[in-house]
This record gives sequence, structure tokens and C-alpha cells, in this order.
Amino acid sequence: MKPRKVMIIGAGNVGSAAAHAFVNQNICEELVLVDLNTERVEGHRKDLADAAAFTHGMMKISVREAKDCRDIDIAVITVTAGALKEGQTRLDELKSTSRIIANIVPDMMANGFEGIFLVAANPVDIITYQVWQLSGLPRHRVLGTGVWLDTTRLRRLLSEQLDVAPQSIDAFVLGEHGDSQFPVWSHSSVYGKSINAYSKEKFGTEFDLKEIGDRARDTGFEIYHQKGCTEYGIAGTIVEICRNIFSGSHRALAVSCVLDGEYGKRGIAIGVPAVLAQDGVKEIIELSLNELEQEQFDASAAVIAENITHLG
Repeated sequence: MKPRKVMIIGAGNVGSAAAHAFVNQNICEELVLVDLNTERVEGHRKDLADAAAFTHGMMKISVREAKDCRDIDIAVITVTAGALKEGQTRLDELKSTSRIIANIVPDMMANGFEGIFLVAANPVDIITYQVWQLSGLPRHRVLGTGVWLDTTRLRRLLSEQLDVAPQSIDAFVLGEHGDSQFPVWSHSSVYGKSINAYSKEKFGTEFDLKEIGDRARDTGFEIYHQKGCTEYGIAGTIVEICRNIFSGSHRALAVSCVLDGEYGKRGIAIGVPAVLAQDGVKEIIELSLNELEQEQFDASAAVIAENITHLG
């Protein structure tokens, strides 16, 4: 079987945590690290090689420049220009991150990159769209982590409240990975029973769905303010998306996809449920949203579209 090769561009908190998750879960045969800080990235390589020695099988850990990418299957972009300041949102990272992306992606394409881009750099929806534009790749081969981490957080919070494993809860988030995201309660259930119907039957009371949705949205910022970064959750998100691509699972995850008429939108990338296969996004699932959810989706799409215009 052809060795699976993943390149992680950016070996900061997110990139290094993702690299460790790839090693622990044995997702690929070669893991390639890229970072401008050559001393730090070489330290990560050696440390990860030690960790890999405890796992089953053999994984090669290497360091390259981003342009040395011709044989890479999935390039994971985690680069960032620095930490957010107090009061900033993910959208405030756009100017600095987009400048870095504009230097990396064209160089990779000029050097023969033929794989899949997975974007995990914020603001992820806008950067996903930028990568798609700069790469010239078909849209199914460029996706972002989107709202899959937010969806996982929502399921975890519901699991803790309902005392049901999160794998049994079908609830998810749509829209921007940011302040305008929203849970799709009209399509959320515990094995077909609505969240509040299940709660009322089990505990005699209904949930404050808005409060749970707000907590899922705000958890990332709470972690950020408490420890200075988020890393483990997004690392798990990256690895799960890559696993489903490599395995051709045809599993649907809520990731950031470039739309071309789906949900009535074009010219944006946004978090929607998408079926993943070995060539990337096989299908975008269009849900029938209720009136409130459609308004929320339109508002979220408008936020993304407005910020895409700032890319120039």
C-alpha cells in the first residue's frame, strides 16, 4: 500500500499537538513538519520520534520546507501569526494569517502539490476559501476543520447533561467557526427522539437549548483565556478528519466547505455537514432548516462573505 504522508505546516501549539495525536493514533506512515523556527521544529521531530518508538508499527518523522510537497497526501495548515489579545475574536487574525497563506500556498502549487488541503488556521472559513482560491484545486480537495470541534463540544455537553454517550447523540453546529455559529436543534436527537423530549422523559424538565449552544460556542475562548491557547481538541479534530479521508469512510462531519449553490450560497466556505472520502469532500448534505435556523445561516454566511472581501 502506498505510504500515507501528512504535512503539518506550523509547529506551534496546534501543529505540535496534532503531530503528537497523529503519532499516538498511527494515522499515517510519514509525518512531515514545517516551521520557520528550524531549531524548534527539529526538537519536535526528535521528541515525536521518541514517542513513535512506543507505538505499533513504524512512522517516519521528518522536517521539510512547505514547497517540498509533491508526494504529500494531506497538507494541514495550522500557521498563525501570534496569540489573540484580550477582546479579540478569530476574525481579528485574518490579516496576519492571510498574509502567511499568500506566501505558502502558491509556492506549494508551483512545486507540484497534488494532495488535499486541510485548514485549521483561524479564521478557518475565510482562510479555507483563500487556500481554495490560491491553489486552483477543485473545491472538494480544500476543506477546513470548520465547526466539527464545536459540534463535538456540543455533543459532549449534552452527554454530560443527559448521561448518554456522545456517540449516541446526533446534534451538530452549522455556520462560521466563530460567534455566528448555531446549533441545528431541528435535526438534533438522541436516537431519533428530540433532545428536549428525551430530557423531559428522563428528568421531567427541558433544557435551556440556547444556554447549551452558547456554552459550546464559548468553550474555546474559555480555554484560551485560561491556558493561553487551545490545542488538544483541535488536534483531535484534525486527526479525525484525516482518518476519515484516508479510510474513505463516507462519514459525514461538519467541516468548512466551499459552496457552489448549496444552501443558496456561493463565494464562501462555511461549516456544513459533508461526506468525506479518499479524494476529500464527496458530498455536501443540504438540510431543510426551519425559519430561525435559515436566518442564522444567512447571517453567518454574511459575516464570512464580508470578511472574504478583506482578502483583496
